Amino acid sequence: MVSIMTMENFILRLSIQVPGFLFAIIIHEAAHAYIANKHGDSTAKDSGRLSLNPFVHLDLLGTVIFPGIMLMMGWQAFGWAKPVPINPRNFKNHKKAIFWVSFAGPLSNMLMALLSAFLLAFVVAYIPSDFYLFTPFHYMLRQSVYINIILAVFNLIPFPPLDGSKMVATFLSYDALVKYEALTRYSFIFFILLMYTGVLKYVLGPALILGETFIVLFYQMLA
Repeated sequence: MVSIMTMENFILRLSIQVPGFLFAIIIHEAAHAYIANKHGDSTAKDSGRLSLNPFVHLDLLGTVIFPGIMLMMGWQAFGWAKPVPINPRNFKNHKKAIFWVSFAGPLSNMLMALLSAFLLAFVVAYIPSDFYLFTPFHYMLRQSVYINIILAVFNLIPFPPLDGSKMVATFLSYDALVKYEALTRYSFIFFILLMYTGVLKYVLGPALILGETFIVLFYQMLA
């Protein structure tokens, strides 16, 4: 049975982490759709996915259930949105388009991490600490820095079907690509190993330190 205090903690984590998490996964997919459209494929745009409306990107498992479980366990909210539909046959320059469409998602998250770090530094530098919204803004923006950096770095891991693997794929020959994409069947096992061997911590740790560095640098610029 969930205690009242535990439920209060869950609701607190939900209110602090969900805004940054939702916008991070939405901007990630919208960026894929935007760059795909720029390179000649309007499939995502025609499907209504070139949008910041969270409902068109919502994936029941990745956007609701999985991050909800992680929050209940006291972890950082993590998940995914529904992948945008892309038809590579519409691209004017196939390999170039695949690279930039794939990179667009992680890049958008890095830019959002920078923006969140700047806004957090602004809040700390210019908003009085006794302002009643100071603490909520502080925590929400800090969580936004974290989740955006985590999503960016995680998606750049070059293992199928993550964005990083699609970027690498543009440099491979056809035979090498077939073998490389065959690794997709082992993706679940690979991610479980990353988590339970602690390797993921060494991948994401430096990225989170970088996020803290951004916050400090922006604060020093604004103070």
